Order: sequence, then C-alpha cells, then structure tokens
Amino acid sequence: MIASPPRTVRIGSRKSQLALVQTHWVQSELQKAFPGHTFEVHTMSTQGDKILDVALAKIGDKGLFTKELEVGMLNGDIDFAVHSLKDLPTRLPEGLMLGCVTEREDPADALVVHEKHQDKQLDTLPEGAVIGTSSLRRLAQLRHHYPHLAFKDVRGNLNTRLAKLDAGEYDALILAVAGLKRLGMGDRIHQNIPSDVSLHAVGQGALGIECRTEDPEILSVLKVLEHTPTAQRCYAERAFLRELEGGCQVPIGVHTVIEGDTLTLTGLVASLDGQTLIKDTVSGAPDTAEQLGIDLAHRLKEQGAQAVLDEIFATIQRG
Repeated sequence: MIASPPRTVRIGSRKSQLALVQTHWVQSELQKAFPGHTFEVHTMSTQGDKILDVALAKIGDKGLFTKELEVGMLNGDIDFAVHSLKDLPTRLPEGLMLGCVTEREDPADALVVHEKHQDKQLDTLPEGAVIGTSSLRRLAQLRHHYPHLAFKDVRGNLNTRLAKLDAGEYDALILAVAGLKRLGMGDRIHQNIPSDVSLHAVGQGALGIECRTEDPEILSVLKVLEHTPTAQRCYAERAFLRELEGGCQVPIGVHTVIEGDTLTLTGLVASLDGQTLIKDTVSGAPDTAEQLGIDLAHRLKEQGAQAVLDEIFATIQRG
C-alpha cells in the first residue's frame, strides 16, 4: 500500500466535461481508499481539444488527446493521468506505462436520434438520413450494413454534438454508450447497436490510468482501482491494435467477452467505403490476453487486412 508520510498526489486530466467526470470519480475512489492523502486534479488542454474544425483522421492521432498530459508526467508536474482508454495509444512514451484499467462501462456504440425519428431504429431510418460520426471505425461498418444512409463528420464535445442533432443538422448520431451514461445522459440512448453491426473501439468504456514506470508508490495506489477481467479484455484488444499498427482513427473494431476461464476476442478491419470487412475470432485463457490479440492480428493479416490498412493510410495522407 501507499507509503507514509501522507503526500499530495496530482492527477492529470483533460478539461472536457466527460474527462472531468471520469477523473473526479478516480479522485473520489482513491480518496476513500487513502484518506490520509490529498488527491488534486490538474487540468490541461490537449491538441485534440483545441482543433475542432478538422476531421480527426486528418490531424493524425498519435497522442492526440494524451501528449500534453504525458509531458506533464515526465516533467514531474503530475503523478498520473486519467484517460478514456480508447484515446490512449498502444505504444506509450519511454518512462510511462498503463498502470491501471478500471471496470468497464458498456462498450457498445449508441444510436441517438432527432425527435422526428423516435419511432425508428438504425435499420428503419429512411434513405438519405444524415448520420453524424467522427469515427472511421463506425463509419466503415455502418456504410457496409446501411449503404442507403448518408454520413457526415461531427466534432465537438457531447453537448455540442447533441445540440447540432436537436437543431436538425443531423437525423441521428452514433456515440459511445459509456460516455452518455457517465454524463447522466443515458436517456438519450435510443438504441444500443449490436456487435454484429458495429464492433466497438479498442478499450471503449474503460478508463486507463497512465503513470511513470519508475514510481512504484503511485502504481500501488492505482492498483486498488484495477478490474482484472476488464484489464485482460483490454490488454487483448490493445495487443491486437498494436500488432496491426492501427491508431484510433483506423477502422478497426473489437469485441471481447470472458466466460468462465475463456477469453474470446473478435476483431475486424474494414475499408473506408465499407465494402471490405475482414473479421475473425480467437479464444484462450484470460492470462494469455496479449498473445491472443497478437494471434488474431496475424490471422487478419493473412486474410488481407494489411493491404486494407495500407490503402487507408495512403488515403488519409492524400487528404
């Protein structure tokens, strides 16, 4: 456990409403576990928070929502940082590590509709209905299943996106169930999109807490929030993504479940137009999670995933 004497622990967070809700939850849980210590929240704006008029895929995604926080840790300004795990790159800077993965909220994608479509589901929306999403992963999968729908990029925080929907700029949005629930907006979820339609993002629904590798005291503090089944599922997902060398803005989706002593990982690579979906599944012991992710990546590469990814990277670079 944490060593004495008591100390002040500095927690890094983005300034967004969702980031702060998540960070204050971590702060509260650690304060209860270690009442003799003080946990302070320090906020920072990241590049992803500042550039709101350009599609994420065109900015580049290496640490888009994490770099400034990582610099803060390496400089000693903060002791650890709370991230939505799906935003945390699978390769971390030297000197930093993923210290803790918290229990996962529902990782599914959600359909949120304009009031005029309250009687519709995703498969009954009219032809040409405008769906807002900033995720290439969601876009590719939905284009595959619903080629009659129109898709339009949407940026901004959750409140901004919902305001655009309610104003009629979009007929529906695709958002994360977890973010809506954490912000107390679960009533806006019109439909949980099933995994056979949209595999979720790597790490979606879980919080990842990043810290310095050479700080065993902080690491021992963070471990009280570790949820082992979630961590095993997310390690498998992150190994899969890392082996494919894909970032959060590449159409790569996953689904994991642990039943008894078996972890099952499904992974997908999709072309941007949704015409090509390469999908497979592996199963094994939860304590072999990372190897399962690597094995699945190799299986998809053997089925042509690398060529699909190469084309996507080339398309993005061409702008």
